[in-house]
Amino acid sequence: MSSQPPVEPGSQQTPPQGQVVVQAPSTRPLATYALIAVCVLIYIVQYATQSLLGVDVPAAYGLKVNDWIIRGELWRLITPMFLHGSIYHIAFNMYALYQFGPALERYYGHKRFLVLYFLGGFAGNVASFALTQAPSLGSSTAIFGLLGAEAVFIYQNRKFFGNRARQAISQIVLVAVVNLVFGLSPGIDNWGHVGGLIGGTAFAWFAGPLLQVEGFFPNLNLVDNREEREVFLAACGVALVFILLTGALIVTRQ
Repeated sequence: MSSQPPVEPGSQQTPPQGQVVVQAPSTRPLATYALIAVCVLIYIVQYATQSLLGVDVPAAYGLKVNDWIIRGELWRLITPMFLHGSIYHIAFNMYALYQFGPALERYYGHKRFLVLYFLGGFAGNVASFALTQAPSLGSSTAIFGLLGAEAVFIYQNRKFFGNRARQAISQIVLVAVVNLVFGLSPGIDNWGHVGGLIGGTAFAWFAGPLLQVEGFFPNLNLVDNREEREVFLAACGVALVFILLTGALIVTRQ
């Protein structure tokens, strides 16, 4: 049987003669929509407090600032992924999240997708903490993690994508390179992007979906063959690496 790319849930497709179309998971991207809603709501609060009080209160308490992290405000390695500096900043990041999030969440499931998102964001902020003194904010650290996870997903399940796999991975690499080059511009935390890409890619490699076909013709479905134990160990391993790095940086900088 020739491999065909998974089809979107609810879509109608007639397979070519001698080939079979397999139904993809139908998970709704609720976590993606929730993340977008939270970021938008927080930005509204940012804008309101800046306009009414002259101070961006969420940013004041959540921005990645190295000196305050060293003093113990470790939440600043998480909170920046929910903060944005302008309407253009949040619009670009939420568009990217909307583009990459739903497809990944469909195969990852809600919980594993959220773990991927948070690990990418955390890894990106730790890399920024390690390699630049500039304050930073934005969900692009987490989104770069999704970008890396998308490439890993296609590569590890390339038999279902056929000849499209190489092209899709090439496009993802191109998007990453273009954005990293653009990130060389002043005011952009490119180290955060690199860290997010590394964190998301590492987690996806050891914990991402490994698809296989189950059922009897014509009722065939894609199922994930990745064990929960592997996902748990991968999440703990990636988190531990960046936690230990954070601890080492704090000790050496005090």
